[in-house]
Amino acid sequence: MNKTVKRVLIIVLVLLIIGIITGIIIARNATKNLDLLGKMEIEEINITLMEDGTYYGEYKVFPVSAKVEVVVRNGLLAEVNLLEHNHGKGEKAEIIPQKVMDSQSLKVDAITGATYSSKVILKAIENALTK
Repeated sequence: MNKTVKRVLIIVLVLLIIGIITGIIIARNATKNLDLLGKMEIEEINITLMEDGTYYGEYKVFPVSAKVEVVVRNGLLAEVNLLEHNHGKGEKAEIIPQKVMDSQSLKVDAITGATYSSKVILKAIENALTK
């Protein structure tokens, strides 16, 4: 084997090792983030005390994120719009804004099978209302 082939093999091996280590770090961070998200509490907001207006919020916990628009009118949630939702299997959680509207509360149950996305959307709504 000549020197060029050996160098190429060494470079490929080093890149492969770096890729494996990076993948492990990303997987560990995602698992840690999702574990923390599962334990996170959503605060109740007294909407009746809020000024009328349109509020924007977002929340990100790798690998899930959401952006929302919340309209408050006459002390009620008039609209809760999901502007953006990056999710894995959490698409079912996109009903959360309607559940919040129906109950006029952030204290709604997470969607089974989409718990992480449910909490991220709720946290984005909470952030919109607490800015």
